[in-house]
Amino acid sequence: MPVQTFHLERAATPTGAMLIVTDDEQRLRVADWEDHEDRMQRLLRRRYGENAIALVESQGVSPARRALEAYFEGEFGAVAAMPVAANGTPFQSEVWAALRLIPAGSTLSYGALAAQLGRPKAMRAVGLANGANPIAIFVPCHRVIGADASLTGYGGGLDRKRWLLSHESGSVPLFDRVQQEIAK
Repeated sequence: MPVQTFHLERAATPTGAMLIVTDDEQRLRVADWEDHEDRMQRLLRRRYGENAIALVESQGVSPARRALEAYFEGEFGAVAAMPVAANGTPFQSEVWAALRLIPAGSTLSYGALAAQLGRPKAMRAVGLANGANPIAIFVPCHRVIGADASLTGYGGGLDRKRWLLSHESGSVPLFDRVQQEIAK
C-alpha cells in the first residue's frame, strides 16, 4: 500500500493552537488541538495504518485553515462547507454526517441524534462514534449534549466545549471577545 502524504498546519485560535491535516485534494482529515497531538497521531495510525501516511508541514494556508479562522470570526457556515474525509467506519461516517447538519448555536442529545439516524436505541453507539470524531469543530461533536442538557465529555475538554457553544450562540463573555480582538 502506498504512503499517503497529508499536510499539517498549526493555527492559533481563541481556544488554543489547533492542528489541521489535509490531503492533496484539500479535504480535511483531522482538526484537533495541539495539546492533543499524541491522540491525533494515534487516530491517524488507527485509521490509515502504521506507516501508511507521511505528515509534512504545509507550505501555504489551506482552505481548511481559512474556514477555521472564519469560524472564529463568527462565520459559522465556513466550516460547514469544508469537504472532509475522516476515514471512519460506515456507522461513524453516518453519525459524523448527521453532526454536520446540527446548526451552529443549536444542540442535540445523543438520543435525539440516534433517533434522527433511525436507530433510537443506539445512543451509546452514537456516543462512541461522536467521541471518535477526528475533525473537531468542522464535524461539530461539541453540539451534542446529555439528555438532561448537561455538557458531557468532549475530546478537546469541557472548557472548550462550553466556549464553542457560547461562541456559536453569541454569548462569549466580553473579556474573551476583547482578547480575540487583541490577538488579531
